[in-house]
Amino acid sequence: MTQLSKADCLARPMSVRAKIQMAAGVVEALAEFGRQKISYCYWKSATKLESALCGDGDIDILVARTDQNRAQAILLSRDFKFFPSVGDREAPAVFTYLCYDEPSGRLLHIHLHLRLVVGGPLAKNWHLPWEDTVLSRAAPHAYLPVRQVDSACEALLLLTRNCLELGGWDPVSIRRGAAKRKEFDDARLELASRVECGDLRRLAAGFLSDDVADMVVDSLFSDQSAAWRAPLARAIRRHLSTGGSSYNGPEARLRSVGRSIVWVAGRLNKAIVHAPRPWHRRPAGGGIVVAFVGVDGSGKSTLIAALKDWLGIKVDVLPIYFGTGDGRPSLYLRPLKWLMPLATWMLGRKPRVASHGKASAGPPSLAYSILLAVWAIAVAADKRVKLTATWRAANRGLVVLADRYPQNESKNFNDGPLLERVPAVPEWLRHRELGVYQLAHRLPPDLVLKLMAPSETLAAREPAMDITVISRRLDALAGLAFGNAEVVCIDVDRPLDEVIRSVKRAIWQCL
Repeated sequence: MTQLSKADCLARPMSVRAKIQMAAGVVEALAEFGRQKISYCYWKSATKLESALCGDGDIDILVARTDQNRAQAILLSRDFKFFPSVGDREAPAVFTYLCYDEPSGRLLHIHLHLRLVVGGPLAKNWHLPWEDTVLSRAAPHAYLPVRQVDSACEALLLLTRNCLELGGWDPVSIRRGAAKRKEFDDARLELASRVECGDLRRLAAGFLSDDVADMVVDSLFSDQSAAWRAPLARAIRRHLSTGGSSYNGPEARLRSVGRSIVWVAGRLNKAIVHAPRPWHRRPAGGGIVVAFVGVDGSGKSTLIAALKDWLGIKVDVLPIYFGTGDGRPSLYLRPLKWLMPLATWMLGRKPRVASHGKASAGPPSLAYSILLAVWAIAVAADKRVKLTATWRAANRGLVVLADRYPQNESKNFNDGPLLERVPAVPEWLRHRELGVYQLAHRLPPDLVLKLMAPSETLAAREPAMDITVISRRLDALAGLAFGNAEVVCIDVDRPLDEVIRSVKRAIWQCL
């Protein structure tokens, strides 16, 4: 297959040229498929191909089984990474590869199919043994270096998927059913304008039977989609019931119910519970812990929210907050967080180590020392719980995004031991608190992102914070090593889009 020349590309509409540029990584990988004569094709709706290459959807590529190893080697050489699914969420012959497209900031998603497996969103029970014919009839795209399924095969696959994927009672089908039916109907009407009736009938008769082939042709050109779907679905299911289904009827329904329960539990966990449980996909190399550290105002929470939206759609991500501010506290810390503002107000001032509010020049009072000791032990207990959750999640394959991380290297930076600020504290209590921070030192993050900016910039973002404290903490932050962790310094005194792309690049290289 030959590549498109620069002149031909410039002759295309501006929207097409923009999408080609945005999807350079996947286009290069598919062009290499052509150069190495990999037998492959894009086998779903042609109307979605350009948006998929732009990162707006999955790119479903069918590859001959004899070429599977070479195809996967090409993807890996083009900075695609393999992300296996949890359990058996995906069919055995379907592999997920993701690639970070830096110009657009998006994740490009290739589903590599060795078999045509279709079905409901949570339980794909049907195998269509048509791979060889589909691949042999595939043709090069008009202007993209990609082979796509021909119109007759596309129409037959679309109608078959319509019958086997719609109408389920699982929560995903109920939630997306109406939109999916409209998507199928729009694609069917578009195909009806470019499919030759006799070619489609011959193809369907070869795959199914003469009677079913007539139903397929009538369905493509029908004006009422609801009228033909049920009879055609029954006919196709009967034809595929022997040799084409992975499970019999009762087992398929039981598995669908089980996966629906797991899906609902995963959604609740992701939105509310935040337990360290995998539910979707994981990096092939295992989970990682990424710690965002920086002075207040450096944008830790903003960046983590952006990274969660970017990566969490495709991969299991768990955000963890190790601070004591507006994040999610554990049960150890929550009651004290409610009482702390009242107690601080009653005391009237803070010791000189405080960063916000009115600070005194003298040592902390006895009342404040007692309060700080109670608070320090509660904070240490909170951090121990979150450290346990963090490393359980990483060991189970999740990507953990930690807002701050406990450290015992500098008393001038936050997230360190607090009892060092109080002179008269029992030694056993100091030892108990210090043990948590020593544990964090023994378990350093896989990647530490230091968010750096001039003290004037941070003071403008955090007006209530003393600029001398900011300067002192920036100096301390520069010296933190976090054991043997990989440390990347991110300049956050730039436009937010540039900062987010730098962070994405650092995380992607670590995965």
